[in-house]
Amino acid sequence: MTPEKQAGAATTTVRVVLHADPELGTEDGERLTRRLRAELDDLDVESVEMARVGDAPAGAKGDPVTVGALLVALSVSGGVFPSVIATLRDWLERQSGRHRVSVTVDGDTIELDRATSEQQRALVGAFVRRHAAS
Repeated sequence: MTPEKQAGAATTTVRVVLHADPELGTEDGERLTRRLRAELDDLDVESVEMARVGDAPAGAKGDPVTVGALLVALSVSGGVFPSVIATLRDWLERQSGRHRVSVTVDGDTIELDRATSEQQRALVGAFVRRHAAS
């Protein structure tokens, strides 16, 4: 935890799922997920982890994860959530494929894709207002 992050501050978990372009293979989807994870980890978040899907089968190496699914733990105060959403939007705009990202907070999900800037701004603004203060 960096010195800027307050010990014991209330946190929430945001589930981010990258739905990679269907024309990409699994390996390319995993590479995109790692790049997205690195960008989110550069923000002032508590952690960014690959989402686990349960127990590994006997003899398996490592933990089972959902390809493309990340869990982002962040402080409920301090305005970090809007910066996560902005980073996701910017990341999508820089990609050449037909990728989508779904973001879930407290059971409420928004899906971001390559909609027009005005459409995304309106949709994201409403979603952020619902969750930035909670």
